[in-house]
Amino acid sequence: MHYVITGSLGHIGKPLVTQLCKEGHSVTVISSHVETTKQIEALGAKAAIGTVEDVQFLTETFRGADAVFTMIPPQYEGNDWKAWIVSIGNNYISAIKASGVKQVVNLSSIGAHLVDKCGPVSALAKVELAMDAMSGVNVRHLRPGYFYTNFLDSVQEIKQKGVMSGNYGPDVKMVLVHPADIAEHAAKALKDKYHIGRGFSYIASDEKTPAEIVELIGKAMNKPDLAWVERTDSEELDEMLAVGVPEETAKNYVEMGAALRLGHMSADYFRNRPVMAGWRTFESFLPELVAAAKG
Repeated sequence: MHYVITGSLGHIGKPLVTQLCKEGHSVTVISSHVETTKQIEALGAKAAIGTVEDVQFLTETFRGADAVFTMIPPQYEGNDWKAWIVSIGNNYISAIKASGVKQVVNLSSIGAHLVDKCGPVSALAKVELAMDAMSGVNVRHLRPGYFYTNFLDSVQEIKQKGVMSGNYGPDVKMVLVHPADIAEHAAKALKDKYHIGRGFSYIASDEKTPAEIVELIGKAMNKPDLAWVERTDSEELDEMLAVGVPEETAKNYVEMGAALRLGHMSADYFRNRPVMAGWRTFESFLPELVAAAKG
């Protein structure tokens, strides 16, 4: 089988490509950075260097694929993040239609039942709806929780301030996921010849509250006094702006945090709670976090 993977060799892409290549599949990896070519080829895949903003490039790369894995890459520039996400989703749709691809596995997010007031996830919700409107194309959306690897961004705050923070409280239940669990689920979905139509799957590796998270991280990093600080929306926005996060990005993250705080973001997940995706508990990720803190 021939698969096209977007997202280069990120936290999901690398284990996904590695697995598919080891199984003997033909894999093409889309990346915007030519310097990743050797790394992609070392895994046994073919590199397609270009941008997801180029529909013709996507169309030619998708052509002949048995299935494609689509994801919207990070974008922290511009004045309308949500509109950009939707535009890339539309590019994928145009390329899928023009290339004749019939099977799509699309990376979305928990909270994608909300088409408004959930930051960038609301844009992913619109991408889901647009993809579902395609005729004759089978689409499976993956809705993972909060990536373990996102906590690597908290290392500096932990080291410098002795706290972790967000605009939601310490008792909010967070749905967490290891990217490798997403990759394994994506591989299964790509190879599923029997999926017909549309649908989505929630992917979770663990569930923890911020209070539980800071306790575990504090013990692992030998910082027993590590605390969770709940900020107001305005305080969270000011904090992000102070450390250099672009205003458009910061506003969207604050909106998403508020949706988590109010219970809206996770509501549909808890109504359709899945079996955990794998055995990669949050505790199993802590050594990686500690290593990053020492680096």
